[in-house]
Amino acid sequence: MADLSQFETNPQTQLLEEIKGARCVMLGSPNADEHMQPMSPQIDDKSIEDVSQGAPSVIYFYSDRTSDLGRAVLAKPGATVRACHIGSDYQACVEGEIYPVEADTALIERFWNPVVASWYPDGQDDPKMLMLRLDIDNAAVWASTGNPLKFVYETAKANLTDTQPDLGKSKVISG
Repeated sequence: MADLSQFETNPQTQLLEEIKGARCVMLGSPNADEHMQPMSPQIDDKSIEDVSQGAPSVIYFYSDRTSDLGRAVLAKPGATVRACHIGSDYQACVEGEIYPVEADTALIERFWNPVVASWYPDGQDDPKMLMLRLDIDNAAVWASTGNPLKFVYETAKANLTDTQPDLGKSKVISG
């Protein structure tokens, strides 16, 4: 369940915590004619702690420099893209600039795990590997309690009173 008090008091931290828990997000391309694609966000506790202390929100992704997305980011570093996360009780659409991160061994090691390793047969030195950094400018976020009883109650109340159900909150936040 999304924490609605954190939604009000610390939405940037909540955004990264929610995305960290996601297996994938849909990440846009700098090329407007290309579809979004599923990518695994790389966020750790250090990233979340940095944001809670006022640092900008950043999401990293492992990519492939020979893929459509990798080639697009290399051709247009700093392009504005969107990424969407849809959870059961928390949704977000983030917007920011995307950059290639070249030859940062510490960053590659920071997020390296067996799932990532399965995509890169030559390991951390795989020549196709490309790290991407999404610097979040802003995000539209929606959160609800996920409580099924509240959903039934609010839906019934709305139908009886010709009002809209109160199922959560939404806002736009800065990265």
